[in-house]
Formats: sequence, C-alpha cells, structure tokens
Amino acid sequence: MPPTLRTPRLLLDAYGPGDEESFVALFQDTRVSRWMGDGPAAEAEDRALFGRIFSKVYAGDLFDVWAVRRGRLLVGHAEIKRTEEVDGHEIVYALAPEVWGSGLGTELVEALVRHGFESLGLSEVHATVAAQNKASLRLLDKIGFEHARDIVEDDGAVTRVLTRRLPGRS
Repeated sequence: MPPTLRTPRLLLDAYGPGDEESFVALFQDTRVSRWMGDGPAAEAEDRALFGRIFSKVYAGDLFDVWAVRRGRLLVGHAEIKRTEEVDGHEIVYALAPEVWGSGLGTELVEALVRHGFESLGLSEVHATVAAQNKASLRLLDKIGFEHARDIVEDDGAVTRVLTRRLPGRS
C-alpha cells in the first residue's frame, strides 16, 4: 500500500473498493483519458484496471498508486513507478476537469516529486507528456522539469520526456 501524502488541499491515499465508480468516471472522461496511456479505453477495461490495482499492484507492492482526494471527493489519480521508457522513475497523474485551473495539479505533482526525492531516495524524477498537452507541459516547466528528449510514437505522435533533478545534482 502506498504511504499517505498530504498537500494543503489534497489527500493522496490508497484506493478502496468503494472508489471504483469514481475511478471509472475519471478514466471514462475523454478530456482526461485522451492524455493517459494509449488514450480512451472501454469501460470494462477501466474496471479491470481498477481491479488490477488491488490484485497486482497493491498485492505485490509493485509501486505507489494513489487515489487523489479533495475533501471526500475523488478528484484524481497518481502513480510513481520505474519504467523502461524513461529508464527511471516516472510520475503519472490525472485530475478531474472540474478542478483544472485551480492550482491542484501543481500541488499534486510537487507532492509526487517530494515523495520521489525524500521517501524513495531518487536523484531525478521523470514525466512523459503528449506534445499536444500544453497545460501539463506548462505545469511541469513552471515547477522545474526540463525537456530531456522526444519519443516519436508508431502513429507519429510526439511524447516529451521531462526530468526534474534533485537540487544540487546535475
């Protein structure tokens, strides 16, 4: 199970079985899912993904996955995990469109980076973002992520790899 993280307005904690409907609603919202993984998926696939958080990720203590809450409402999803794509630890985050533009994305990403540096002992944290996802690219740039390289996907789309290093590391 992931450790509980707090920001001034958010609580990041483990998903519970009662979060399934909110999780599925978040991932079924195409404004969110268009930027996640391979894009929008069928509802059944999102329900299966939710189940795998418990049966695989939490059961095997594979990596940290959080429900992102504001008050009692589930408003997002977050992860930090080692991936081959970046050859290091990558953060993954999504927020419900209802809270976009409120500064919660900055709080969320800062909490993930802090966890990576302080709890996991990492010297750098990465993010992969679709080149068209201007809002996420702005957010990451604002808090110190730097462009490392581009990945050209099979369909020609460009994914930007961004890195934030522990202060004092080059």
